[in-house]
Amino acid sequence: MAKKRRHHALRRRRTSLGATRVQVDPNAPKPVVSIIGYGPAGVEEHSGFDVKVAAEFRHRWAVTWIHVIGLGDANILHQLAELFHIHPLALAAIPHNQERPKVERYGETLHVVVRIVDSIGSPATEQLSVFCGPKFVISFEERMGDIFEPLRERIRERGRVYEPASDFLLYGILDGAIDAFFPVVETINDELEDIEELIPQAKPLALTPRLRTVKHHLIELRRALWPMREVMGALSTQDAAPIRPETRAYLRDCQDHCAQLLDIIASNRELATDLADLQLSVAGQRLNEVMKVLTIMATVFIPLTFISGIYGMNFDASVSPLNMPELRWYWGYPFALGIMLATALGLLYFFRRKGWL
Repeated sequence: MAKKRRHHALRRRRTSLGATRVQVDPNAPKPVVSIIGYGPAGVEEHSGFDVKVAAEFRHRWAVTWIHVIGLGDANILHQLAELFHIHPLALAAIPHNQERPKVERYGETLHVVVRIVDSIGSPATEQLSVFCGPKFVISFEERMGDIFEPLRERIRERGRVYEPASDFLLYGILDGAIDAFFPVVETINDELEDIEELIPQAKPLALTPRLRTVKHHLIELRRALWPMREVMGALSTQDAAPIRPETRAYLRDCQDHCAQLLDIIASNRELATDLADLQLSVAGQRLNEVMKVLTIMATVFIPLTFISGIYGMNFDASVSPLNMPELRWYWGYPFALGIMLATALGLLYFFRRKGWL
């Protein structure tokens, strides 16, 4: 079944690359489009998509940023591709959410594909496709959960990212995408600290599902960040338009942030593995304690069972004086109980002296 699904996905990919129309997933969310243009004259925003508005923004402003959330409308993709001269190969790759993170150049336009978190604090990832060209940046997200509102706020406040250049806006988008990983990593780190505190108190292996979830999230984050670091490295070495030399230093800083996140994730993976081993060790230790108590109880009762077995045999003292004379003795029963009690106390004292109790 899995082989058929892979074959179907491959066929759909080949079909979409060879077709003139982009094929989108009918179950994909409908696009929510925001347009923001800025330059020395100020900032202007527009909600919703209108090809005439997009063309006007591109003509009037130094930089136009069109952000699309949801890939369920092929018409919008084709209109944007026609307006901004997006290559058909790059256009066909947008709806496919399993594209390899990469940097491709199509004339004066850069196509960057990375994986980002769905929302602030969420470990789930999605694909982000960004096109950066002269005076424009177009970004495509799969699902709702916009992490770029802080970037828009900085543009509105005329911050450093307000510099009217499309490559600097590309840096701002990628930097915001990388920064969104830090709260996720911090949340995972807090979760590991909680698990570490609970291991001595929790039931054996009760925390295993939480540890598995943490490990799954760490693997997913590593799969997103490892190729993103390579993408940042490729962008920081670009010496052609639209990437300017002064922007490459900021992109190298993004690459350093990726490396820092990867180091933290590697440390957390080691910690999660150590906690899993610690949990098994604690569970084994508790099992040993239980087995020790049961062994001591069994050891104490073995001689008691032996004594009671001897006195439970059906011998007749009238036949022979050797056939348990204690059976007719007035204090025979208390004598047998006393022997049992003395044996049990003697064994417990012996175990205590040996340090087994």
